Amino acid sequence: MQLIFRRVKSAFFTIPHTNDWLQAIGLLLIFAFVYLPIGFGLGFLELDVRSSWQTVVSVSLGALFMPSLLEELGFRVLLLPHPAESTSPSTRWLFSGFSWLLFVAYHLHPLVPSFFRTLAFLLGAGLLGIICTLSYLKSGSVWIPIFIHWAIVVAWLLLFGGLKRFHG
Repeated sequence: MQLIFRRVKSAFFTIPHTNDWLQAIGLLLIFAFVYLPIGFGLGFLELDVRSSWQTVVSVSLGALFMPSLLEELGFRVLLLPHPAESTSPSTRWLFSGFSWLLFVAYHLHPLVPSFFRTLAFLLGAGLLGIICTLSYLKSGSVWIPIFIHWAIVVAWLLLFGGLKRFHG
C-alpha cells in the first residue's frame, strides 16, 4: 500500500518541465497524423463541430475527470513503476505492456457503448495508451498523460463526431 501511495504522490507532485509539454504536443501531432486517416478511412470519424459554449464547457470539464484523470491514474500511475523507482528497463516495459493490454481490454467490457468495441475505436485507444505511457515514463508526472488524454477525447467529442455517437 505504501508503494501505491508513493506512486500517486510522486505522479501528482512531479511538475512537468517545458520539454515534457513540448513532447506532449509532439505526441499529439503524431497521434493526429497516424489516427485521423485511420479514423476517417474506417468511417469512425466525421467532421461534426460542436460550438455551443455550454456543450464545450460541459464536455471539457467532464472529460477532464472521466476518462482522463481516472483512467490515467488507474492505467499509468497505479500500474507502472514511477520513473523515480529503481526498476530495470525490461521490468518497466513488461509493466507497460501489461498496462496497455488492460487499457485496451477495459474498452471491451459489456457496459460500454458498442462502438467502443469497433476496430477503429480500439486502434485509437491503443495508440492513445501508447503515447500516454511514453509521456508518463518520460516525465514522471501524471499531468502530461492527463492533458494528452483530455485533448484527444475533447477533440473527438467536439470536432470529430464523438458526441453524435453517444447520442444516437
